[in-house]
Amino acid sequence: MASKNNTIKEAGDTKLVGMGLPVSAPAVQNVFYTILVMLGIVGNATVFVVIGKSVITGHGGGRISDIIIINMALSNLLVSLMRNTLLVIADMGVKLYLSKGWCQYFMVVWVWLRSVNVWSTLFLSAFHFRTLRRVAPTVACRGIPKTLLLSLALVWFLNFIYSIPAHIFSTSGGINTTETLMLVSGTTRPLLGCVWKFPSSLHGLIYATLSIIINEAIPIILMVFTNLGSFYTLYTYGRTQSSRKDALLMKRVPAERQAAKVILALIMLFIASWGTSVISVNYFNYNRESSVDFLLVIARFSNTTFIAMSPVFLAVGHRRLRAFIKSLLSH
Repeated sequence: MASKNNTIKEAGDTKLVGMGLPVSAPAVQNVFYTILVMLGIVGNATVFVVIGKSVITGHGGGRISDIIIINMALSNLLVSLMRNTLLVIADMGVKLYLSKGWCQYFMVVWVWLRSVNVWSTLFLSAFHFRTLRRVAPTVACRGIPKTLLLSLALVWFLNFIYSIPAHIFSTSGGINTTETLMLVSGTTRPLLGCVWKFPSSLHGLIYATLSIIINEAIPIILMVFTNLGSFYTLYTYGRTQSSRKDALLMKRVPAERQAAKVILALIMLFIASWGTSVISVNYFNYNRESSVDFLLVIARFSNTTFIAMSPVFLAVGHRRLRAFIKSLLSH
């Protein structure tokens, strides 16, 4: 969490900075950030459309993992459209200032989508680990399994419940508002004049602590263990060839090992991006010196790196995405 005096003197009056923290950014930074945001939108939209089409049409057999990838790409895309594009607009100098009602709406959306983004990434890792532990290889699915849809719906629903306090404890900053609470799971800086407003600093501390534990620490720890478990399971498969069933299973090991490598790369990218943001924001919280202002810039870019680069990692390991890109480049 972070508390920051967020007022400036303008024409002799004290006014809230609706664009967020007054951190100056060179034009090169703004351009680079805009490129990352656009890459995230185009890349995740491509993943969503290409893999989604193959699942719906059933051409080549839609794997269950494809459905989970679609869910992750959708959460990435929505975060880019609903939050990151607004940050780009603010960086261009467009001052947007929302009413209390709209701030409550956007705060819920920001917290909800960021939380879903984290747990959707974990869902992909956990699913692959579960598939390997069941011994049976992932098979093509005819239609979308209802249990999978219910599980994904539960991820979205529970995170929506978690985001409800954002509606209760958020408001539109006014002239006398001097304190803003930032949460990594929501926004790394005030946006559109929307600020957190808790009854007391203790309430804010409790909510921020729970946010760190629920949507940052626990998912990352689970991602690490599920991926280590996946590689250990593949290692044991490579040493077990005692039956005909095992021999048939061995044919799947190279494909599953490749999938595990891609998923591990995604998780490492997520941990590096998310972890850098968490460390940067919290270090800035307790060291309010001008010399550490650059940490806000680091947090800002690290939040977008995973969303922008995950489609690239998926394209390396996903056959249909590779085929689409090759076809696109050849024309």
